[in-house]
Amino acid sequence: MSSESIAEYEVAYAKPKAFYERYERKEELQHATHYCPGCGHGTVHKMLARAIDDLGIKDRTILVGPVGCSVFTYYYFDVGNVQAAHGRASAVATAMKRSHPGSVVVSYQGDGDLSAIGSAEILHAANRGENITVIFVNNAVYSMTGGQAAPTTLIGQKTTTTPDGRNPLNEGYPLRVSELLATLEAPVYIERVGLGDNKQVAHADRAIRRAMENQVRGLGFSLIEVLSPCPTIWKMKPVDAQRWVREEMEKTFPLGVYRDRTKDATPRPMPKTAPALEALPGILGIDGDEDLAEDAVCATDAAIDLRVRVAGFGGQGVLLLGEVLAEAGLDAGLEVSWLPSYGPEMRSGTSNCHVRLAHEPIDSPLVTAPNVLIAMNEPSLRKFDANVQPGGWVIYNGEEFPPDCARQDVHVLARPFTQIADALGDARAANMVMLGALLEMTPGLPQASIDAALRRLVKNPKWVELDECALTRGRELAREVLQEVLQEV
Repeated sequence: MSSESIAEYEVAYAKPKAFYERYERKEELQHATHYCPGCGHGTVHKMLARAIDDLGIKDRTILVGPVGCSVFTYYYFDVGNVQAAHGRASAVATAMKRSHPGSVVVSYQGDGDLSAIGSAEILHAANRGENITVIFVNNAVYSMTGGQAAPTTLIGQKTTTTPDGRNPLNEGYPLRVSELLATLEAPVYIERVGLGDNKQVAHADRAIRRAMENQVRGLGFSLIEVLSPCPTIWKMKPVDAQRWVREEMEKTFPLGVYRDRTKDATPRPMPKTAPALEALPGILGIDGDEDLAEDAVCATDAAIDLRVRVAGFGGQGVLLLGEVLAEAGLDAGLEVSWLPSYGPEMRSGTSNCHVRLAHEPIDSPLVTAPNVLIAMNEPSLRKFDANVQPGGWVIYNGEEFPPDCARQDVHVLARPFTQIADALGDARAANMVMLGALLEMTPGLPQASIDAALRRLVKNPKWVELDECALTRGRELAREVLQEVLQEV
């Protein structure tokens, strides 16, 4: 056939533009997805990609993929992609839609993900009527992790965790997500479709497109549940797996529309434009507050990268110490993170927090290798001392540093901070004495920022006065130790 003859023909069927030209997950298979032969995910992917193409929303679409067989959606869809933690896709989709209201956000989840660990997230997203589209692929089993029972596993169905078949007295009954969400007032469109034969596939294609259209029109929450074959885990041939969808799954999960308010629904109002950054203090009620230090700028041009671990018993003020440090960093215009961690006992139980202050953006709030450790008791010292970076500081609340914890590559300040605070007026101010020592050892935060942070976090004027005295006393102790270090050098 000549090129002129070929030019007369119009392409009627082609790979959707919403897919990448090549799939680079595997070097040797860049033309195919990673899904097993007969798996429903590939079919659903194609339906979703066609809907995106037909609606002309490729550049507006954000696809949220969680953990499970769909975890690699970002290798296939040439749209905005966000990876969510297991079960959290609908919560992340909510954040994406609210922060980018002009986008079209799709939460793509499996049954182990959505109906198990993600059940709370999907329930509340639906109840709020979030203007997102959820594609829920239900194959009645945890596929990627080895075939364990899922909340949607059928009665009598054998899995690796139900080798004798699912027993309702032991594992409960299959969870019917579509029926459950349809009892809520907010959802606009909920339908269960299947991939059991070509007719069902064609209907599922129309349902997914309609769910996407609903979001484009701004109507609210839509969910399409897709009964999908899983030949590999079910240990069936692809044709038999399709038949099992029709003849077995549909008995427990009947196909059909469970909620349709699209004719009566009106577009949800667009959210208000986010306020300008400079307007936030006024909105939060702190505009013009005398507690805010106008001259709160870092006292040094040197790069700051402070990684602090504060640890002790609950009730020793561990978290407050970290909060004051973090708030002062914010006042000084630094990048800041504060992450608490405490045992279930809280008071008298273990407690610690991670604090990071830096000029550059912070990659993680976790402080696994601190350059400053504040240990308010010996168990905390023994737990974290070995992790302190060489050249860092250890501030320890004790008469003397335990000899078996001694390190030659770190600086140490060991003092009975509790007794020192008690002499100032209250033993509970030991955390502020230790904070004062830290601030003296790591200059950079302006005093105005520290004072403002303390007054915001501690409301009782009596305690503010005591804490200010404690900070001053801590600085004095640190200066003494710094002099000793200089003399040694």
